[in-house]
Amino acid sequence: MTNVVLILADDLGYSDIGCYGGEIRTPNLDRLAAGGVRMTQFYNTARCSPSRASMLTGLHPQQTGIGILTNDESPTGYPGTLNRHCLTAAEVLAGNDFATFLSGKWHLSNEVHRPNDAWPTRRGFERFFGTMVGCGSYYEPKTLTRGEDSAQHETNDPAFFYTDAIAAEAVANIDAHLAATAGQRPFFLYTAFTAPHWPLHAPEEDIRAYDGVFDAGWDVLREQRMERMIKLGIVEPDTTLSDRDPTQPAWADAEHQQWQVRRMQAYAAQVERMDTGVGRILDALARHDVLDDTLVVFLSDNGASHEDLPQGDPERFRTRTDILSQRARDGRPVVIGNDPQVPPGGEDTYASYGRAWANLSNTPFRYYKKWVHEGGIAAPFVAHWPAGRLAAGGLVNQPFQLVDVLPTLLEVTGTRYPADRRVLPLEGRSMLAAWRGRSLPDGDLFWEHCGNAAVRRDRWKLVREYPGPWELYDIEQDRTELHDLAADRPEVLAELAAAWNAWAERVGVVPFETTIAFYRDKGVPEPRATAMAASEDYL
Repeated sequence: MTNVVLILADDLGYSDIGCYGGEIRTPNLDRLAAGGVRMTQFYNTARCSPSRASMLTGLHPQQTGIGILTNDESPTGYPGTLNRHCLTAAEVLAGNDFATFLSGKWHLSNEVHRPNDAWPTRRGFERFFGTMVGCGSYYEPKTLTRGEDSAQHETNDPAFFYTDAIAAEAVANIDAHLAATAGQRPFFLYTAFTAPHWPLHAPEEDIRAYDGVFDAGWDVLREQRMERMIKLGIVEPDTTLSDRDPTQPAWADAEHQQWQVRRMQAYAAQVERMDTGVGRILDALARHDVLDDTLVVFLSDNGASHEDLPQGDPERFRTRTDILSQRARDGRPVVIGNDPQVPPGGEDTYASYGRAWANLSNTPFRYYKKWVHEGGIAAPFVAHWPAGRLAAGGLVNQPFQLVDVLPTLLEVTGTRYPADRRVLPLEGRSMLAAWRGRSLPDGDLFWEHCGNAAVRRDRWKLVREYPGPWELYDIEQDRTELHDLAADRPEVLAELAAAWNAWAERVGVVPFETTIAFYRDKGVPEPRATAMAASEDYL
């Protein structure tokens, strides 16, 4: 009998955690990696809602109704809410007598205040504590919910901090379930942290604990990370580090360096606080003597976020009530945006860490969240299951993506996927054999997000940034996508483009032009219509 704990980070870069080469202290995730396997070529879908939909259902996000985020863009676009053509991991496992719990972010429903068919309690989870929206304050997160009732009052506690609350709820679920069942009924625990998604919120002592760690600046730190990644085997020795993002200055020329360092320290503090929460979950499993019999999986939903704050229309962003407050709980006004005169971290701030630091987080790759170049979709992925005969400390270099998560959970738990003609068949395959050191035949991998598109077949990756042309890379020789071979190998480009087009038609990709037109038809002028099509900015 095997339990499953699925832990998701939000906007975490590929190389941020220690066991992937980062400077950030993550002893608990490193412990998982030492006793389990790390995947070096696991891919998400470049954005939070689509990644969650794909991971939980074993389908491509477009098939689930969530192709971009949770805006309702029907009838021409995606409804932005989980449909009934898919089943979540909780629904499938509950059918095999698993107890099912969710602690943390949901972000899979276009209705965040009134329960609908896409709420977690109606998609297989017996217990739910968390937020319905995609981001927000760590001191006072909006849409905090227990079951189907508001839990907003819980944030009135001056000690409330969302990362800690998510971990505490996860532990409470483990303790209560095992006390009630004496371990005779397996459980599925989905723990969806919002860390380290903006805003940069962390206790002051956590931020100061990183004094001096990032003072060398992003240029030196990217090179140092690359050296560690090679030593760890995360990337091949001949991998070329991509250049610094051309829109960003050299560290020596950067303004407000003290503030810049503070931003990265706050981000690191968020990650370490999440790692501490992971440690509490692992300690609970060990205390009940079920750690060895529990598959623990950790991954990130997309690459690091380059996003600046405020987003889009500054005044419109500052008046949003779904993800932020105008005042802290003690009445102080909240400074919304990235102001060099305001050190981030406190409840009265609402900031992000910026493009240059995100470039460090995604070392050695180019691009970020929302793109389907490697920087947007390459994810840290750790699997720990001592009873499952995984190669302790091993690396899995074979490429997989999110549609492969649910088939793996089903094989691990011996659960059969229901035969229901109303539900689409799973798109992925189990990774378990690869985790145990056996090579599987490579399969085609596909992506689309906001017009950004890619397909990977064997060593080749075809990728484009909307609305640009296709680029072609030999990923075996050029993982950092520096040498475009589109002009040299037109036959490969044509073959992969045809495969992508066939996949896009089959899974129901909505052309990004159609999504933009939806907002134009609502009277939204450019360039805001295009910006709204790619963001969670409601009409």
